[in-house]
Amino acid sequence: MAKEMAIRPGSKSFETWRVPPIPMSLDVYFFNWTNSEDFMNKTIKPVLQELGPYRFTEKPEKVDIVWHPENASISFRKKSIFFFDQEGSSGYLHDNITALNIIALSAAGRAINWDYVRQKSVSIGLNMYEQPMAVTRTVDELLFEGYSDDMIDVAREFPLFGADVPVLFDKFGWFYTRNNSAELTGYFNMYTGVDDINKLGQMYSWNFNSTTNFFGGSCGKVQGSAGEFYPPRPQPSGSIMLFTAELCRYITLDYTETVTIHGLEGYKFSGTTKTVDNGTKYPENQCFCSGKCVPSGVIDVSACRFGTPVYMSFPHYYNADPYYVNQVEGLTPNKDKHEFYMVLEPLTGVVLEASGRFQINMLVQPVKNIKLYEDAPYVFMPLLWFEQKVTIPEAMANELRMVVAIPTTGQICASVIFIIGLVMLVILPIRRMYRQKYKVDTTEKVKAKLDNGVAVEKGPEISPLLEKKNGFLGTVTFKSNGANSDTNEKKN
Repeated sequence: MAKEMAIRPGSKSFETWRVPPIPMSLDVYFFNWTNSEDFMNKTIKPVLQELGPYRFTEKPEKVDIVWHPENASISFRKKSIFFFDQEGSSGYLHDNITALNIIALSAAGRAINWDYVRQKSVSIGLNMYEQPMAVTRTVDELLFEGYSDDMIDVAREFPLFGADVPVLFDKFGWFYTRNNSAELTGYFNMYTGVDDINKLGQMYSWNFNSTTNFFGGSCGKVQGSAGEFYPPRPQPSGSIMLFTAELCRYITLDYTETVTIHGLEGYKFSGTTKTVDNGTKYPENQCFCSGKCVPSGVIDVSACRFGTPVYMSFPHYYNADPYYVNQVEGLTPNKDKHEFYMVLEPLTGVVLEASGRFQINMLVQPVKNIKLYEDAPYVFMPLLWFEQKVTIPEAMANELRMVVAIPTTGQICASVIFIIGLVMLVILPIRRMYRQKYKVDTTEKVKAKLDNGVAVEKGPEISPLLEKKNGFLGTVTFKSNGANSDTNEKKN
């Protein structure tokens, strides 16, 4: 089983991993900001209206594959093509969404610790190009298509943010340049499990480094699963790790319950309060704090977003401190809708079902010397959340069920053989004892009859009275005290 599961050139597991046969979808939900004009009034909370899902069919593939037999690993990039699924959506790509002005907020967020001169240059730029607090754009513009902005053009032409903060794109969109591209998520290297099946699918490095440099201590390690494979025999009392490039770090999922998927038993590992904690509840997560700790429930990824104040959380701030939910109106955390989880088959570690759910939030806060944000409230604003859910097809579940049954069948056969062996160990000595006793009894009877001069027509299988001469059995002569001895001798 381990040999079949390990990733080898040309193997079934390799081809299934390289181009997953399971259909995948990406559902995106937006938070439409309905009262953006009241934002500067600190007595009024932002009111959010959830719109969606806007569904996209995803066709993933692994590219730029390189084998490393020296440490039994494989390097690759992840590439996906997305197609809009109008039938599966509750809206259209041309729907208008009102949200924070991400471009202006990103500029202010990067400048928050700059010197006065650089901050004022950003403030002048925002004022010159009349940057508002909120913008209204279409779904397509906010996602894959992207939209242009004068601030981006100026920043690309002039070192507005300094040489240490490059402006990489000519448009803004949360998934801009991601469609049909393998560049954004980086270069992965994971173990194939050829030399050790317990290392199957585990990350060795990301972008050629074993640490991310975005978090200190153990929090910066590149570890956990790359997403598709997990070691066999996960423990129902333990946890699993998942490395995600979107967060530039690993996350931990804890066992929560045992469920059934297509008749197969599976261990469910879910995102808990520990997953999104930064040390305020679990001291071991302190290194995820990044220098400025906020209440538990959000993951600060600003370090890997060039200082842009981006924070990830579970949808609707599920499993987060109530502090976040109470800052806005329109959020209702729900386990069934917003839980992040994976279900693993207990023997093989194969993923039976997975639902990856995350929410993108941005921190709005007062920034000195930047006029647009000088009097801004301190608010974590939800912008959108997305879900990638996949369940193993029933046909593949049936194949997996046969694989899972192999050890059980072997155990049954072994048990039967073991029982037969025990029976033989008990019966054979008894049989030997009986046969030995039979030989002794028969021999004594033959001797007794011979002593009385009585011929025996049939004796034991091996008679001590038979003599072997020249490879043949000789005749045996019986003597008698009575008459007609010659006749008896001839008959014998």
